[in-house]
Amino acid sequence: MDLLVKPLAGLLGFALTMAGIAGFFVGTGMLFGFDVDAMHSTIHLVTGVIGLLAYGTSQIASRWYLMVFGILYTVIAIIGFALGDNIIGLFMVNTADNWLHLGIGTTCLIVSLGSGK
Repeated sequence: MDLLVKPLAGLLGFALTMAGIAGFFVGTGMLFGFDVDAMHSTIHLVTGVIGLLAYGTSQIASRWYLMVFGILYTVIAIIGFALGDNIIGLFMVNTADNWLHLGIGTTCLIVSLGSGK
């Protein structure tokens, strides 16, 4: 899985950055079936930029990015499934968001934990 660490960090960083930027054009509403608002878009933009920085830095930075954000996105998905549309009053999510966050989180964890030291 070592070969997947940097490409996944770069791909995820790019995708989240683009999703964050696109979310600001939508404002509050739906973007490709996903619920977005300013906070949600900001989180995607920040986590995406951090992913791009990790990708550009090193294999180790990319692995840590995947591990930390894998945990965070998995926890956010679990909270989203448990609480529904509004995560503790911070940002809006829907079922599609929750499944996407769970997929991102578990994929990041599998790749980061399955890679070398």
